[in-house]
Amino acid sequence: MRLSRYFLPVLKETPSDAEIVSHQLMLRAGMIKQQAAGIYSWLPLGHRVLKKIEQIVREEQDRAGAIELLMPTIQSADLWRESGRYDDYGDEMLRITDRHDRELLFGPTNEEMITEIFRSYCKSYKDLPKMLYHIQWKFRDERRPRFGVMRGREFLMKDTYSFDVDEEAARRSYNRMFVAYLNTFSRLGLKAVPMKADTGPIGGDLSHEFIVLAETGESEVFCHADLVEMGAPGLDVDFDGDLQPLVDQRTALYAATEEMHQPDEFAAVPKDRQLSARGIEVGHIFYFGTKYSEPMKALVQHQDGQPRPVHMGSYGVGVSRLLGAIIEAHHDEKGCIWPESVAPFGVGIINMRVGDEACDVASEAAYAALVEAGLDPLYDDTDNRAGAKFATADLIGLPYQIVIGPRGLKEGKIELKVRRTGETHEMSPEDAVSRLAERAFADD
Repeated sequence: MRLSRYFLPVLKETPSDAEIVSHQLMLRAGMIKQQAAGIYSWLPLGHRVLKKIEQIVREEQDRAGAIELLMPTIQSADLWRESGRYDDYGDEMLRITDRHDRELLFGPTNEEMITEIFRSYCKSYKDLPKMLYHIQWKFRDERRPRFGVMRGREFLMKDTYSFDVDEEAARRSYNRMFVAYLNTFSRLGLKAVPMKADTGPIGGDLSHEFIVLAETGESEVFCHADLVEMGAPGLDVDFDGDLQPLVDQRTALYAATEEMHQPDEFAAVPKDRQLSARGIEVGHIFYFGTKYSEPMKALVQHQDGQPRPVHMGSYGVGVSRLLGAIIEAHHDEKGCIWPESVAPFGVGIINMRVGDEACDVASEAAYAALVEAGLDPLYDDTDNRAGAKFATADLIGLPYQIVIGPRGLKEGKIELKVRRTGETHEMSPEDAVSRLAERAFADD
């Protein structure tokens, strides 16, 4: 992509109403534009990152055995009355009446609808287990939307729902999602710590929030430091095998948000391994048994011929929220520092003197070579001043920058900059392309 043809409305000044770094940088880098309180248009740069995050989430759900579908944003109020939640949900639900006076709502979540879909087609224990998911926009009428996409009213969510014959089978589905989430967040460049969450009236221990540590986190968290240093299970994990040891390895160590914090238990953690910080919730998994299947009569016939309600779980990831969380975890005073897996473009090319024949030829050659190598370059072919070009490149945070100027070209060299570390290397244009291509190939 050539920057002269792209739509990238960067801002020089930080908007005064943006309180946290991710909101500030998303506005400054031209990633989003606010349309109403807590509602944003996703501009091209932000949309590219959002789609990459969505795809990684999708790939890990598929790897874990979940099956994708798509449910509508508008739901019938009657379904919610079946579960008993329509009157209980509160003011966060946006309720709508159509021209025929039918009561509808803009879905804040999908437990009722997915239960209705399941009960329409699955009647026997032989149809189980099933894990169904979708990635869809949601709306919750937050009383005080703030922090940009971190706490908006309209947001993109991945919701998975599991259906199992009993609690033991439901735990296996739960473990699949637990492990899948660890791999998902790792691929996104995040260290997400699973922390015990409230199970409400259901009870038991099957509820975890996945928390990314960040100074601007919404709540205080407490955990064993080993959890932060522990690597992801890896993409070669056998989802058909016994995943309980992987889950136990993490749940055996103390980790809790301030709502679930037990000071006495935390005190038992060795002093040098006690970690307290602030955190951002990026995922939540929860087993809720027959909470929806029983009142909505989602029954399957068991081997003894008796119909019983299925055991269900829900597993959410805030896809649009993740974009803000990644920025909170990866930025500096100059701007975003995208992990390669979600960067909007793979590498930036900065032509220091547009109109200079040697610079133009070298920049075009590098651009063509990087496109051919599949590195998705963004070529700054504008006539802006060098300082403005560098500022934009650092602000949008592409992992690598190739700087091509007349002085270096006289010696047959260009500059390759690594955004994360700031280190620079001088080399020939051919070597720069080759090194980047080999690095991308190795990452694949």
